[in-house]
Amino acid sequence: MAAHLKKRVYEEFSKVVQQQLLEEVPAKKLRLTKPSKSAALHIDLCKATNPTDALQYLLSFARKPVEAESVEGVVRILLEHYYKEIDNSVRLKIASLLGLLSKTPGFSPDCIVDDVISTLNNDKSNQVLAQLLDTLLVIGTHLPENAAVTQRLIEVACKHLSSPYFGVRNKCLQLLGYLGTVDKPLTKESEASTSTAPLQDVQSLISDYFSDQDPRVRTASIKAMLQLHERGMKLQQTAYSQACKLLNDDYEQVRSAAVQMVWVLSQLYPESIVPIPSSNEEIRLIDDSFGKICHMVSDGSWVVRVQAAKLLGSMQQVSPHFLEQTLDKKLMSDLRRKRTAHERAKELYASGEFSSGRKWADDAPKEKVDTSGVNLIDSGACGAFVHGLEDEMYEVRIAAVEALCCLAQASPSFAEKCLDFLVDMFNDEIEEVRLQSIHALRQISTHITLREDQLDTVLAVLEDSSRDIREALHELLCYTNVSTKDCIQLALLELLKNLTKYPTDRNSVWKCLKFLGLRHPTLVLPIVPELLSTHPYFDTPEPDMDDPAYIAVLVLVFNAAKSCPTMPALFSDHTFHHYAYLRDSLSHLVPHLRLPGRKQAAVLGSELSGVGSGSLESAQQFLQDSLARVSTLQNLDSPGAQDLLDFTIRDLQRLGELQKELAGSADFCATYLRCQLLLMKALQEKLWNMAVPLCLKQNAMASTAAQQILEETYKLEYLYSGLETRQVATVHNVRLQAKALQLILTARTKRGVESVLALCEKFLQEVESFQRLFMTELPHFQDSFVEKLLELMPRLVSCKPLDLVKILLTTLRQSRFIHLRLPEQIHRALATIIEPTGESDNPLRFTTGLVVALDIDATLEHVQDPQTTVKVQVLYPDGQSHIIHPKPGDFRTPGPGRVRLITQVYLSHSAWTEPCQIEVRLLLAYSSSSSKLATPKPAWNESTEGLPTSESCIEGTINLSKPVKVFIMPKPARR
Repeated sequence: MAAHLKKRVYEEFSKVVQQQLLEEVPAKKLRLTKPSKSAALHIDLCKATNPTDALQYLLSFARKPVEAESVEGVVRILLEHYYKEIDNSVRLKIASLLGLLSKTPGFSPDCIVDDVISTLNNDKSNQVLAQLLDTLLVIGTHLPENAAVTQRLIEVACKHLSSPYFGVRNKCLQLLGYLGTVDKPLTKESEASTSTAPLQDVQSLISDYFSDQDPRVRTASIKAMLQLHERGMKLQQTAYSQACKLLNDDYEQVRSAAVQMVWVLSQLYPESIVPIPSSNEEIRLIDDSFGKICHMVSDGSWVVRVQAAKLLGSMQQVSPHFLEQTLDKKLMSDLRRKRTAHERAKELYASGEFSSGRKWADDAPKEKVDTSGVNLIDSGACGAFVHGLEDEMYEVRIAAVEALCCLAQASPSFAEKCLDFLVDMFNDEIEEVRLQSIHALRQISTHITLREDQLDTVLAVLEDSSRDIREALHELLCYTNVSTKDCIQLALLELLKNLTKYPTDRNSVWKCLKFLGLRHPTLVLPIVPELLSTHPYFDTPEPDMDDPAYIAVLVLVFNAAKSCPTMPALFSDHTFHHYAYLRDSLSHLVPHLRLPGRKQAAVLGSELSGVGSGSLESAQQFLQDSLARVSTLQNLDSPGAQDLLDFTIRDLQRLGELQKELAGSADFCATYLRCQLLLMKALQEKLWNMAVPLCLKQNAMASTAAQQILEETYKLEYLYSGLETRQVATVHNVRLQAKALQLILTARTKRGVESVLALCEKFLQEVESFQRLFMTELPHFQDSFVEKLLELMPRLVSCKPLDLVKILLTTLRQSRFIHLRLPEQIHRALATIIEPTGESDNPLRFTTGLVVALDIDATLEHVQDPQTTVKVQVLYPDGQSHIIHPKPGDFRTPGPGRVRLITQVYLSHSAWTEPCQIEVRLLLAYSSSSSKLATPKPAWNESTEGLPTSESCIEGTINLSKPVKVFIMPKPARR
């Protein structure tokens, strides 16, 4: 028995000792290492038995990203293989990879400059030399502050400028353009051996190659000079004459670069005086260059013609007589300088006699003048815009229209003269040209007044089948002045025809007539009896108020009556009734009028308009006062704080309705305060002091409030533009509070530690993400929820889930309200569905299994990146929901901040017994990648850029418009 007991004690003792030894032995730490890229590349290149295999390995390696810490080792392996390689194609690929690796973020390429230069000096292949110079160019552009490296690269470029291969000379000139400086004199290697080698500045050295025998080198030399200009170096005026000679070069690329060069010099030295060849006359450089670029509008290459036409639009310092000559093909006195009357009289006196007429040609000029030699401007400038507008290539015509528009905006007199030419372009065969000419005329409309014949040509475009063209013309008529009442009648008649032929243009036509009436009240007044069909003695029948044409006439008349107080006396009784109806139903088209005999309505309207038109400054002050008032919430008890928030939210909503300029800011503040109100109601004392089974209803209310707060925060972040980082951080703070509330409610209602543990880990990750994203904004969040969490972060990471939940609840109830500081301007994204209107009772009928197209026409305001974020949702009566993605071509941009969506939605469903309504609305999709604080992508592999975002990237959607109900009726198929 004793022996057995001793054996048991010994076994227990050995187990304890063994356990202690196991505990004392430190655990081995595993370290995960990535495989070396340089070793893998070295192994691959060693396996290559011929140049083809080596090239294949290099091509496959180029597709893989390389980390910054591995770049230097990879470069050494590549250089080692470069020295051994004989094949030119493999060395060329290695040189290309060296340049690509130099762009890696986090890698400083100055450590490989010496190696690349040494390989450059020893290589004999021209193609490889050009590629190595390109690598040096990449290195130089990534080390602009390193003066020593820059100077070495410039010396290398000068050394190889005398190479017989055009590619090497091109790369040398590019190096000089990107890295050349003013203060360092240079000399070419071929001249450096002589003691009398001239020192040249970088511009003179580059300009020597303007006359190179190879057109590609001439082009590269001009582009290098333009690169110096882009870097801020002022070009010398001496290059102007050389650039002008290159305008007559045989090669298109040279002429294109020379046009750009002439334009740059004309902007640098506009008032300099240059001589005219073969003449004693002088001219301003801007006028001379304008004439030369005008001549290039008739160039043989359409690319050069487009470039020349575009550049003409920016030359607004040209003398008016040169500018006007571009619209006339006839030469101005052979473009010779006109002598004054005094000079002609003096010459006549010096001749000694007047012409008697008895001798033949006794008054002929003493010398025969060659008109091509004494032109003040090149004959190509005569009618340059006429040639451009009549060009066979529509790209040239568009460029000419844009240039005319730019020059006409700066010169009212020129705008009047080019009016006929722009109006003629309305009949162009290409829709894009017609559209551009309409937009151009719209931009210069403040300087012009249309005559009746011009208006007739303009209105003929209303027959166009393109909706974009018609709406652009409606927009043009909104801002155009006409000369007579006959023009008003003509415009109204054609717009009514347009309304009859294209009923979907209704809103656009009404808006056009609104502005037409506002701009021409005195011209509308004489034709009011005719428009309203009134008679001084007889009563006329009352027109139908459902007629869109009659509403169009009333919109024109009522807007003209706004600034013409004598016009309401011409109205009949039913016109006043119709005014009251339209004022309520179409208030955005019909203005407030002071009508005689209707004092009460007038007074009420004036009061409303007075409230709405209050000064912007006082409204802004009211907004700031409201926010300052709610900042004292901490000092109030819970019922009083909730009442204060309720009243403030109501005031801000009313302010947004009355003051449209502050609607975005007021709505943003009201939504933020609504989140605070919901959070305050969810954190009431009585909810958290009761046992869970006794407050199931309150738990459900708090859970609903937390979900609603989350939805509101997504609206605050993605529905409003103009937010700064501070406002986004404030919204994320509220979102963290809502997620903490959800976590607390989950812990109270669910059993099991595993689910709560996962939620706790996710919540702590979001807190760390907040700290990483908004590190600079944390000083503004004193005593806030997120600051208290960050202070408790070490404790939260190590505590148990239930302890964490208790800490979160205490922190939520003790956190301070964050005062909202607004930026200068906040805009709310809005969408309005114009079509379908939802007023029709006639259902869209289609056969089951087939589809029917529903036209969608909507306007979007202040929506960022609408082509990727805006979706169309169709909700069927049985609960099915379809989300449609409009094509990028369905979005038009009529003005800044405004987007037009015109698309078609295809509907299909199984058979129904009777028609039912579907709901159509626009949604705004959001994701964390579209946030204003998204991290940039790495730059090594750029092949994935430009691809559309996948569906998995979309985190949620926000309602962007009110739903529109449409009747549809899927009927069973016939057998």
